[in-house]
Amino acid sequence: MSEREQQEAVAAVERAMVAIRRSQSRRSLGRLAPPDGGRAVDPTLFGVLDAVEERDGACSVTDVATALGVDQPRASRLVLRAVDEGWVVRAADPADARRTLLTLTRAGREQVDRTHRFRQQVFARVMEDWPDADRTEFARLLAAFVGSFGQVTRGAGGS
Repeated sequence: MSEREQQEAVAAVERAMVAIRRSQSRRSLGRLAPPDGGRAVDPTLFGVLDAVEERDGACSVTDVATALGVDQPRASRLVLRAVDEGWVVRAADPADARRTLLTLTRAGREQVDRTHRFRQQVFARVMEDWPDADRTEFARLLAAFVGSFGQVTRGAGGS
């Protein structure tokens, strides 16, 4: 592959990533109401649930801020909204009473599971006419891209 073709491929990936980000907006996802009658969740608020789920019970507001790429005050407001929805609870860290840990409530876990199922259904619809090998290869390549992207961006932040 020539250098120009490589540059064009990178530019195509950049355009596709921007299109994906735009398509994940509150407005566009809100138009796709979950078929189970549940309401669509604000993607930013779902980011809080996703961050708490990923940390599996050892999540702080700082962890949420880092996961969402927002400052501490913004993360605190989003966590408060998740608490108000009944999806997250705060509890003192048994190892350090000055620290607060976030955990999903049963309703929060149900919301996370429902949202994952809904998104997976949408993605399955998008790829339904793809050959099995293409879906498998896309999943492999996308996971590799996301992993490498995380390494590069974490390295740039000095952490």
